[in-house]
Amino acid sequence: MSSDTAQAVPRPPARTSSQAPILTGAEAAIRSLELLGADDVFGLPGGAILPTYDALMGANSLNHILVRHEQGAGHAAEGYASASGRVGVAIATSGPGATNLVTAIADAYMDSVPLVAITGQVFSTLMGTDAFQEADIVGITMPVTKHSFLVKRAEDVPGAIAAAFEIASTGRPGPVLVDITKDAQQNQAPFIWPPRYELPGYRPVTKAHGKQIQAAAQMLTEAAKPVLYVGGGVIRATAADELKVLAETSGAPVVTTLMARGAFPDSHDQHLGMPGMHGAVPAVLALQEADLIVALGARFDDRVTGKANLFAPNAKVVHVDIDPAEISKIRTADVPIVGDLKEVLVDLDAALRGTGKPNTDEWWAYLNGLRDQYPLGYTPTSDGLLAPQHVIQRIGELTGPEGVFAAGVGQHQMWTAQFIKYERPNSFLNSGGAGTMGYSVPAAMGAKVAQPERDVWAIDGDGCFQMTNQELATCALNGIPIKVAIINNSSLGMVRQWQTLFYDGRYSNTDLNTGHDTVRIPDFVKLAEAYGCLGIRVEREDQVDDAIKLALETNDRPVVIDFVVSADAMVWPMVPQGVSNSYVQYARDHAPAFSEED
Repeated sequence: MSSDTAQAVPRPPARTSSQAPILTGAEAAIRSLELLGADDVFGLPGGAILPTYDALMGANSLNHILVRHEQGAGHAAEGYASASGRVGVAIATSGPGATNLVTAIADAYMDSVPLVAITGQVFSTLMGTDAFQEADIVGITMPVTKHSFLVKRAEDVPGAIAAAFEIASTGRPGPVLVDITKDAQQNQAPFIWPPRYELPGYRPVTKAHGKQIQAAAQMLTEAAKPVLYVGGGVIRATAADELKVLAETSGAPVVTTLMARGAFPDSHDQHLGMPGMHGAVPAVLALQEADLIVALGARFDDRVTGKANLFAPNAKVVHVDIDPAEISKIRTADVPIVGDLKEVLVDLDAALRGTGKPNTDEWWAYLNGLRDQYPLGYTPTSDGLLAPQHVIQRIGELTGPEGVFAAGVGQHQMWTAQFIKYERPNSFLNSGGAGTMGYSVPAAMGAKVAQPERDVWAIDGDGCFQMTNQELATCALNGIPIKVAIINNSSLGMVRQWQTLFYDGRYSNTDLNTGHDTVRIPDFVKLAEAYGCLGIRVEREDQVDDAIKLALETNDRPVVIDFVVSADAMVWPMVPQGVSNSYVQYARDHAPAFSEED
C-alpha cells in the first residue's frame, strides 16, 4: 500500500509561541483540519464536543455535513475516503456518540480505510468518575485503530490531529481516533503550525529489498502456472496502472478479491474474475492449482482460501505488502517483500524484463477451457418475481464504468461484485472484512460528496437499508443526490441462503415482510417520499430499465427504487465455509446438494 494517498500537509515556516495566535483547543482543531486539506467532515454534535462545533461556525473552507446517526458519519467518511483516496473525517461527542462510531472505525480498520475520528470527552478532572456520557473511547477503540490519542491540553491539539492524518494515510492506511477533553477544547494556547510531534517506532517501509525483488522475478520467470492474486492493497496504494504493466509483462492470469474489484479491468483478457467463497470458478481453481502465487496487497483471507491448510497445496508464494504483520500470517511466504506496492510493482516489472517472461501457454489453454465451461450466469426465477442478478447487471450497464457502486452486505453485495463490470479502481465500495450491514447508504453519501460529478449508487438489501436509511434525510437536505437500489427479497437473504443449504430450510427469524405480500412494512416508496426522495417500485422485468434511467436522470434529489425480487435466488458458485477450494466445481455443478460439513 502507498503513502501517495495522503492529503498534502502545508509546511509554512514554523512560528514561535510569541508570534503565534492564541486559539482555544477547539479553534485549533478546526484550523488544523483546514491546514491539513480537509474539505468535508461528517458529524453530529453533543455536549462534550460543543466547543469544537462552536468553532466550526467560523470555518471558511470546511464543509460540515450533519448526519442523523454517528454510525452514518463514520461510514460516510469511509465512503468519502474509499472513493477519493483522501482521508475521511468523522466527528462525534462523548459516550454514546463516540461508541456509535466504533462499528465504522472497526470497519475501516479491517478494510484499510484512511479515517480520522475526532470525539469529545468529558472534562479531564471528571475522567474516571463515571461522569455523564463518559466512555473510555481510547480503550474501546485500541484494538481497531492504528492509534488512538487522548488530548488533555489545548496546546497538544494541533500535533495530535496532524499526527492522526499522517498515521491514517501512510503505510497501511487505517483509522485513527483523536479524543479531546472538553477543557482541552475550551482552554487557550498558542497555535503553532506546523506542529512538532513524535511517532516513535512508526517508520513504514516503502522501498523493498532488491534481492527479494530479484528472487520474486526469477520465480515468476520459472513458473508454469503463475497467478497474480490481487488484494485491496493495490487500490489503497493507487497502483492499478503499475499492476496492469506487470500483468502484461508477465502474461500471468490475474484474480481480484472482493476488495480489489476494479484494480484490474474486468474487460482485460488476463482477468479471471473474483476468487473466494462466491468467486468465479476459473479464478478459484487458478489459485488452487497454481505453482506460484504472487500475492499483491492481499492477506489470504479465509473467504478466499477456504480451509487454509488445503489452499493451493502445490504453490510457492511471493507475498508483497506494506504491513509486515500480514506476511506469512496465514500462508508462509517463500519470498516475503515488505514495501509500497506502487514502488514494488515498478521494480518487479523491471526485474522481470531482465529474467524473462514465463511460458504460460498450457496454463492459459486450461484456464480458457474453464472460462468456457463455467461462465458467470444465473437461473431465471420461477415465482414471477425479478431476478436480482438481472437488476444489478442492468444498473451497471446503464450507469457505465465511471459510476460508483456502494454495496451493503449479503447476497446483493456478492451479486454487485459479480454482475457489474469494473474498469477502474475506487468504483466498488463495500464492507469486506467486517461485513457491516448498513454500510451502503452512508458510504454512497460520502462518495457522492467526494466526487459529486459521478453517478453514485447504493445497492442495498431490504435488511441493510433499514439500518441506516435515516441518512436519506441528510442527503435530501444537503443536496446529495445518490441513487438507492433496494434489492428487496423480503428477507435477510444471505442468512436465508445458509438456512436453505445447511439447516434444511428452517427459516428462523429471517423473514422481513417488506415486499412480497399485500402488507409492506415498511413501504419503501412511501418512506422515500417521506424523506424527500423520489420513490419508485419495480415488480416487472419490463420496468427495470426505465426505472434505472429515471434515477440516472434525476439529480435534484435522492432516488430510491424498490426492486421486488425473488427470495429464492441464491449466490452461486459457493464454496462452503471450512472446505477446500477444489470443491468449487462440484458446488457449481451440483448446488445445493451439499452440507456445511462437507
